[in-house]
Amino acid sequence: MTDPIADYLTRLRNAIKAGHRVVEVPASNLKKEITRILFEKGYILSYKFVEDGPQGTIKIALKYDPVNKVNAIKSLQRVSTPGLRQYVGYREMPRVLNGLGIAILSTSKGVMTNKEALGLKLGGEVICYIY
Repeated sequence: MTDPIADYLTRLRNAIKAGHRVVEVPASNLKKEITRILFEKGYILSYKFVEDGPQGTIKIALKYDPVNKVNAIKSLQRVSTPGLRQYVGYREMPRVLNGLGIAILSTSKGVMTNKEALGLKLGGEVICYIY
């Protein structure tokens, strides 16, 4: 697998389109941090790290509106790829959907959202956009 983050986002996207409640993805430290941010920002219902085998898995419970059966995540978009890394300074911080969505960045202080990085005046690699 050449791009595990794109695989992670694709598994989430496919599970949402298929209407699944739970999706399992192979674990890594970066995927764990992205999952933690998605939970804190209210895009997923819950998550659990399962230590089985050398890598482990992440079980993610997706969040749906009970009335309309619409998922909380409308779009997952990979920005920085292994072939073309996208870096921004804090002055060029992207605004996703005029501030309604989030951009997840990998900075020198760890993985965080664009709003947190802007508050700390940090730039970094833009991993993905979520809204």
